[in-house]
Amino acid sequence: MKHLWDIHFLLLSLLYLLGAVTSQVNPGVCRYPLGMSGGQIQDEDISASSQWSESTAARYGRLDFEEGDGAWCPEITVEPDSLKEFLQIDLRSLHFITLVGTQGRHAGGMGNEFAQMYKIKYSRDGSRWISWRNRQAKQVIEGNRNAYDIVLKDLEPPIIARFVRFMPVTDHSMNVCMRVELYGCEWLDGLVSYNAPVGEQMTLPAYPVYLNDSVYDGAVIYSMTEGLGQLTDGVCGLDDFTLSHVYNVWPGYDYVGWNNESFPSGYVEIMFEFDRIRNFTTMKVHCNNMFSRHVKAFRQVVCYFRSDSDWEATPLSFSPVVDEKNPSARFVTVNLANHMASAIKCQFYFADSWMLFSEITFQSDTAMYNTTLSPPKTGLPPTQPEDDPTHKVDDSNTRILIGCLVAIIFILVAIIVIILWRQVWQKMLEKASRRMLDDELTASLSIQSETFGYNHNHNHSSTTGEQESNSTYERIFPLGPDYQEPSRLICKLPEFAQSSEEPASSSTAASKSTTATAAQDGVPHYAEADIVNLQGVTGSNTYAIPALTMDLLSGKDVAVEEFPRKLLTFKEKLGEGQFGEVHLCEAEGMQEFMNKEFLFDITEDQPVLVAVKMLRSDANKNARNDFLKEIKIMSRLKDPNIIRLLAVCIYSDPLCMITEYMENGDLNQFLSRHEPEGQLALLSNAPTVSFSNLCYMATQIASGMKYLSSLNFVHRDLATRNCLVGKNYTIKIADFGMSRNLYSGDYYRIQGRAVLPIRWMSWESILLGKFTTASDVWAYGVTVWEILNFCKEQPYSQLTDEQVIENTGEFFRDQKRQIYLPQPVLCPDSLYKIMLSCWRRNTKERPSFQEIHKALQEMEP
Repeated sequence: MKHLWDIHFLLLSLLYLLGAVTSQVNPGVCRYPLGMSGGQIQDEDISASSQWSESTAARYGRLDFEEGDGAWCPEITVEPDSLKEFLQIDLRSLHFITLVGTQGRHAGGMGNEFAQMYKIKYSRDGSRWISWRNRQAKQVIEGNRNAYDIVLKDLEPPIIARFVRFMPVTDHSMNVCMRVELYGCEWLDGLVSYNAPVGEQMTLPAYPVYLNDSVYDGAVIYSMTEGLGQLTDGVCGLDDFTLSHVYNVWPGYDYVGWNNESFPSGYVEIMFEFDRIRNFTTMKVHCNNMFSRHVKAFRQVVCYFRSDSDWEATPLSFSPVVDEKNPSARFVTVNLANHMASAIKCQFYFADSWMLFSEITFQSDTAMYNTTLSPPKTGLPPTQPEDDPTHKVDDSNTRILIGCLVAIIFILVAIIVIILWRQVWQKMLEKASRRMLDDELTASLSIQSETFGYNHNHNHSSTTGEQESNSTYERIFPLGPDYQEPSRLICKLPEFAQSSEEPASSSTAASKSTTATAAQDGVPHYAEADIVNLQGVTGSNTYAIPALTMDLLSGKDVAVEEFPRKLLTFKEKLGEGQFGEVHLCEAEGMQEFMNKEFLFDITEDQPVLVAVKMLRSDANKNARNDFLKEIKIMSRLKDPNIIRLLAVCIYSDPLCMITEYMENGDLNQFLSRHEPEGQLALLSNAPTVSFSNLCYMATQIASGMKYLSSLNFVHRDLATRNCLVGKNYTIKIADFGMSRNLYSGDYYRIQGRAVLPIRWMSWESILLGKFTTASDVWAYGVTVWEILNFCKEQPYSQLTDEQVIENTGEFFRDQKRQIYLPQPVLCPDSLYKIMLSCWRRNTKERPSFQEIHKALQEMEP
C-alpha cells in the first residue's frame, strides 16, 4: 500500500511541476491599476510639456475623472509627426507595466477632444528615454474614437519603468486631450538592465531560427548593453523552441540563444545591474533542453558579485544535473547564498552546441548595511533615506475636504431613500425562510461599512464626491489584444444594497444587534464593542482579544526584561505600518536575558537573529498605549508554535519589542522556493519538501491555533505569510505579513480606509464583520491550501477581488452556487475533506482547532 502511495505521489508531483513552469512575473495577473484613477499617484508626480490653462493641467489627466475641465490638454494644436507634447507620470519606483488605458475629454458635453493615436516613452532613471514598440516593431498605439469611452491596450511586450510618457500622435492638425491610467505591478526583481552577447541565428534544414532578443530596449551593436528585453518580459519559451507563444512572429522568437563556436572561452557572460544593493537568495534561469537539436541547459554557472565599485574575488559556482532524457524546457534554480550586491556577472558554460534562455528572474530583499538601533538624528526611521522617492505624501487636503462635503450631502439623500426602501424590504423579508439571518445582516453591515470601509460606489459621476472608490488592487484581466472599457463588477449583493450605505450613526445600534444575535450561532462571538483590537506597530489587528481576557492578562506585570539597544544590529527592514516598523536584527548576549524555559540552539557567544518591532517616536498616545498592551499580551503567550516575546526596550524612545525570528523566513517565501519531491525537481536542482513535512507544518499551525483559541484569541489574519519557518520545518505563528510590501496584493485596499485579507476571510467576516475562532478555522483551511500548492498562486487567483466578495454572498444564500478552492494536486481526499469542513457555511458545523489537530496527528505516517 505504501508503494502505491509513493507512485501516486510521484505522478502527482510530475503533473504539478509540468503545470508550474511560470515566470516570477506573470503578465496575465500583473494587471493592477497603479493609481491615476484611484489617487495613489499624487498630483506632484504628474507633469506635462504644456497645457491649455490651469484647468487642463497634467493633474487632471486621470482616467475616468472629470475634475478641472475634464482632462489634460496640451497648449498648442498637435501636428503630424510632432512628438513635442507629452503627459508624464512618475511612479516613484520601478514597475512592470502590462496595460494602459486612455480616454478623451467630453466635460459633460462641453468638449470633444481625444487622441486617436499615441506613442509611449519610458525611462528607468529619468535621463535615458526609450520608445516603446510592439513585437512587430510598431510604435503607434491606436487610441480613442470618441471623447468618453475608455480604451485599454495591452503592452506587448510589457515595459519596466519608473517614468512613463504618453505622447499624442495625429495624421492632421487637431486639438487633443487625454486621461490615462497605467496597469501592472511593482517590479520586485529590481533589475534595471542586463548586458549580454547578441543572440545568434540557427540554421535548420527547413528554415532559419532567429534567436536574437528582438525587444531589447538598450544599445545593440556587437553586444546588448544597458537594457532589458525578452529575458525579463514574463514569457517563458515552449519546449520546442522552433515554435512561439506569440503569433505572427518568426521561429525561435521566445528564446535568446548562442552557439559555442562563437565563444572560445566556452561560456556566455551576462551582467545584471540592479536598482540598489540587494540580498540575493536565488536566480532562476528558464532554459531550453531540446537535445535532439543539440540544445541543452548550461553545464555550469560561475557568478561574481559587486556591492560597491569592486567585484568580489571569490565567485559562486553551481552545476545543475545534465538531463539527456527529458527534452522539456525548465527553470534551473541557482542558490545565490544571500550574497549582497548591486550587480551580478554570471558566466554560463555550454553543455552542448547551443544554449537558449527565455527568462531570468531573481529573488532578493533590499539589503541594508548594519547600523545600531538608536533614535535617528533626522527624525526618519534608521533604514529610510531622507530622499527616498518611494514614500509619497498626500497634501491634497482641499480636494479631500470638498469631496467629504459633497459625500455628506449624498449620504443624507441616501438615508431618506434607505428608510423608504427598508420598509418595503422588511415586508419581503417576512416571507423569506431565512428572516432571522437576513435581519442580522441588515443590522450589522453598517458596522462593516464603517469599520473596514466596505462601501463601494460604482456609479460613473461628474462630481468629486461621487467618484468611484476603486481598489488599488482591482485587477484587469486580458480579454483580448484590444478591447474597450471592462465591465465593472457590482460588489454589493442586491439584498445587501440598502444596508451598505447606512450612516455611521447607526453603528452603535448595529453592534448591539450583532451581540444579541451571537448566541444564536452557538459560537463565541464578540462584537466590535467587546473586542480589544491591538493596533500593532505594523497596522494589523492581529490578536483580537475579548475585553475580559485582556483585563485578566494585562493586569499582570510585564514578564520580560529591558534589553540594551546598543547590542542590536540591523540586518534589513521586514516591513512597516502606520505607527512603526519591523526590522530583522542580530542581538548579542540575548541568552542572558532569556527565561530559563526558553532554549536556543546556538552557543552563548553567537548573535541571535530576532525581529524588532519599533514604535515611531512621533506615534500618538493611543498607539503608545496599544504598544504597551501588546507587550503585556505577548509576554503571556507561551507555546512552541507561537512566536515568543524575548525582551523589550521601553526605557527610552523608540519603544521596541524583540521577538523570535526563524532563520528560514516566512512560510510563503520558503515554500515558493521549493518544489514537491519528484524526478523533475531533481533535474531542475530545486530544493524539495516532502508531503509528510507539509502535513507536519500544517499540524504545527493547528497546534498553535489550538493554543490561541483556548485563550479566546482571534488571529484575524492567519496565512502562510504570517508563519515563520525554523530548523527541521519548525513553524511558529507570527503577525508580520500585513506590514510587508511583498504581500500588499493579498489585501483588498479601499483608498484611505481599511485593508482586508478577503481571500482568507470567512463569509461572515466579510459580510457581517464577525470574527471568531470559527472564522480563524476558515482561514486555516485556506492556509493549508496554500501549503499544498507550495504558495505558487494566490487563493481564488481566477477571481477578481470583487468576484471573491460576490462569492461570499453565495455562501450566505447557500444555494449551491458558491465556489470552493479546488483540491490541490498533492492533496489526498482525507485532507481535502478537512479543508472543506473548515469552509462550511454554518459556523457551528466547522471543526474546532482541537479536532483539526487531532485529525492531522492521526493522518501522519
